[in-house]
Amino acid sequence: MSEPVAGTPEPIARLIHEFAKLPGIGPKSAQRLTYHVLRAPAEDALALAQAVGDVKRRVVLCGECFNITETDPCAFCADDRRERTVICAVEQPLDVLVVERTGGYRGLYHVLHGSLNPIDGIGPEQLRVSDLVRRVEAGGITEVIMATNPSLEGEATSMYIQRLLLPLGVRVTRLARGLPSGADLEYTDDLTLARALEGRQDF
Repeated sequence: MSEPVAGTPEPIARLIHEFAKLPGIGPKSAQRLTYHVLRAPAEDALALAQAVGDVKRRVVLCGECFNITETDPCAFCADDRRERTVICAVEQPLDVLVVERTGGYRGLYHVLHGSLNPIDGIGPEQLRVSDLVRRVEAGGITEVIMATNPSLEGEATSMYIQRLLLPLGVRVTRLARGLPSGADLEYTDDLTLARALEGRQDF
């Protein structure tokens, strides 16, 4: 990031620096956000700071599925009305919301927190892969739906997990190929994702 202009007050320079760490925020966007906060009423700025603090203090990972939650277990894992023999494995917590929005899935979830990417040093140990295997080994699971993104990393992650799970006698399926290659679940429309869920296939 470019250095702040000489004479910029230290609190402003520090906030610009912190905003610039966010994904998709460059130096100019960081400056605009900082000056927006500066112009905003004090109660709005304090509410933003409070919300950021609450996220870090109150949000935890579910001990079962590793989704983000305020209670452990999360609402999905604690819901007895959900189909408890099926797990949908996704890359990120946001993907859980995307799948839920379709209204076409009523099973459990497992959040991997990323995908395999050796170039960036992300291997199975950095993901929640072993936790998924343990859940299947514990019994009661008949199907695992791999709902990773249709990218090279997502496909590699699905195939790696499939090789681990098949010897355990569980059915491993993937979302149907209706999803556009290279797209993230977050940007997939509801109808496309619902049809992909319905048309999931065995590996």
